[in-house]
Amino acid sequence: MTTTETQGCPVARSYPLGESTELDFAPGYAELRRDEPLTRVSLPYGQEGWLVTRYDDVRTVMSDPRFSRAAVVGADVPRALPERPGQPESIINIDPPEHGRLRRLVASAFTARRVEKLRPHVEEIAQKLIDDLVADGGPADLVSAVSMPLPVVVICEMLGVPLQGRDTFRAGADAALSTSDVPVERRQQAFADLYSYIASLIAERRERPDDFGDDLLAALITARDTDGDRLSEPEMVNLGVAILIAGHETTMNMTGNMVHTLLSDRSRWEALVADPDGIPAAVEEMLRFTPLGRQAGLPRIATEDIELTGGTVRAGEAVLVSTNAANRDPEVFDDPEQLRLGREPGPHVAFGFGPHFCLGASLARMELQTVLRALVTRLPSLDVGGELEWRTTSLVRGLARFPVTW
Repeated sequence: MTTTETQGCPVARSYPLGESTELDFAPGYAELRRDEPLTRVSLPYGQEGWLVTRYDDVRTVMSDPRFSRAAVVGADVPRALPERPGQPESIINIDPPEHGRLRRLVASAFTARRVEKLRPHVEEIAQKLIDDLVADGGPADLVSAVSMPLPVVVICEMLGVPLQGRDTFRAGADAALSTSDVPVERRQQAFADLYSYIASLIAERRERPDDFGDDLLAALITARDTDGDRLSEPEMVNLGVAILIAGHETTMNMTGNMVHTLLSDRSRWEALVADPDGIPAAVEEMLRFTPLGRQAGLPRIATEDIELTGGTVRAGEAVLVSTNAANRDPEVFDDPEQLRLGREPGPHVAFGFGPHFCLGASLARMELQTVLRALVTRLPSLDVGGELEWRTTSLVRGLARFPVTW
């Protein structure tokens, strides 16, 4: 497969590569990775850009400071939605060294050591959810009963967000990850409601600090008010929103995706029932193998001409990376198109790489390990109990409804 050229300029391919159904990964990525690792692409909105699919190039784009996230704000980059990228205060749209300042203020809450201390409590939450699931009888919806509430409860407790606000932040999360099928007005209103909600929670902590503990929102206020590195009000609200959305949305979807992957080949599920200690390695392999995003991740803009495999990205051009394609690069992973639960965990990029590596990676890993262990030990006969309903208006793949029996 090669890109045709007109007067020396590559003709852009329409992206993404075909429709994503369930958890399938388009075979076209393997051909691009092999024959055209730097591919000119066009998305529904914005100017053309480049798509990178090889593992080493993906890590370069995500870590080299010459590829900027901040430059994307307001730019007519290739994108799935009509709105241009906004929110310059958001941690995902800030470059080092300013990005490091924001990250340091919240990173202590997500260290591997602190997350590991949370494991017993997360186990209690998982066991209680399964108790309720069993008590209600089957068939039951795994999404509403387990995979959605578990990360929601955990991140709400960490941030200090009352569970009563679930509808507001779930609507905000859906807006943040929605496709162009969702009306712009609805997305914008859901975002505005979520930002107002987080701002109100911060205001409450300012007015009555003695009524609140040491949750993350309170910690952000303290950091702003007393530390040398101060957080502005928009920075605080944006951090709260980003942590709330990222802290539950991906884990919620990956829980259902992983259970579906295991049950689609019963021998996989039975292997973990027989040996629950194999769950950590299985989680890493499914993170590598299972595509979560429907298309490439957040674009970056080159600030100078940069050589990548297959050509040169010119200053001012946008680049997208496919972590899903990188995670199946045969130069890095042996027999990458095969899911092998016992595979020695490798250096996948499911959580990104470089300065914007997922802040909550340790938390997500722990939650996924915990919920899978609880399910295989409590419900070893778990099975699909009806027709699955997949989310169709989200940039993140996942199940909207997952009926199960046991």
